[in-house]
Amino acid sequence: MTDDILFELRGAAGLITLNRPQALNAVTHAMVCRLRAQLDGWGTDPAITRVVIQATGERAFSAGGDIRALYDLGRAGRHGEALQFWRDEYPLNVAIKNFRKPYVALIDGLGMGGGVGVSVHGSHRVAGDRFQFAMPEVGIGFFPDVGATWFLPRMPGETGTYCALTGERFGSADGTAAGLATHRIPSARFAALLDGLTGTVSVDALLAAFAEPAGEGPISARRDAIDRLFAGDRVEDILAALEREAASGGADAAWAAQTAATIRAKSPLSLKLALAQVRRGQAWDFETCMRTEFRIVSRVIHGHDFYEGVRAVIVDKDNRPRWRPAALAEVSEAEVERHFAPLGAGELVLP
Repeated sequence: MTDDILFELRGAAGLITLNRPQALNAVTHAMVCRLRAQLDGWGTDPAITRVVIQATGERAFSAGGDIRALYDLGRAGRHGEALQFWRDEYPLNVAIKNFRKPYVALIDGLGMGGGVGVSVHGSHRVAGDRFQFAMPEVGIGFFPDVGATWFLPRMPGETGTYCALTGERFGSADGTAAGLATHRIPSARFAALLDGLTGTVSVDALLAAFAEPAGEGPISARRDAIDRLFAGDRVEDILAALEREAASGGADAAWAAQTAATIRAKSPLSLKLALAQVRRGQAWDFETCMRTEFRIVSRVIHGHDFYEGVRAVIVDKDNRPRWRPAALAEVSEAEVERHFAPLGAGELVLP
């Protein structure tokens, strides 16, 4: 277990390596706690001028949190133990966001969920050739967390709404255009870049010297349609707009039809929670977003759809979840509001 995350002092850099390639570098509770402790130490160490996080293996930077372990705890009725994961993970996200030294994430592979939480809040995010960003939580009856309430509404136009409701993957070009990555650097240059980051050259100057134009990706190419069709404040309105576009026979018709079908396969409750997050988070500071996400997860783990979604996608792999409620019309505003309500003594404590 101690080898799941590695820490090394290399020159002026504190180097973090996610080291569970066999599990797509999914972030465990122990990894969360060790990373937080290490950052607290490095933050006050004058010998460390920057922190760099990378991952082993070519497939994934990190495919998320250890969802299967959380599923097993919840199914066993050990909700308090499951909730402790998020009680530790969300303050880690805040610590990364507020870290006073450059925090450089070298992302070459899939980054989802918990993997996003340990990278996207850093000061510098580098997209390699295999960069793939996604927040697919609504497809497993969960919701976009690890600070998504903050970063999704701050993506350009309605791309954050599109990301939240579809779970679509953003490649390196789209990720850079959306601000998820700050620099696009070819994977072949990562080793040389890491060598440079261990020295004393400023991080900004070094990354600028290595960076290349990101180009335009398929999501960016559809920005006009995304901004127009995902502007609604109800999931039903967004679907109606997509279906009108699909029936129009225009240039975006086939894409709109496929996008509507993708959304309709997700958890109705999760979709409504995700859209509420994106709309409300625009006006909130980061800490408010994180406290709100903890309120939501505190309710979700006592519900049905998270366990059904994980069962269908990860456990049984039949990809046939039976959502409850089964239709958007059956998810009331009161049910959405219940997830955002204060927890009293159970609120998330942030430093």
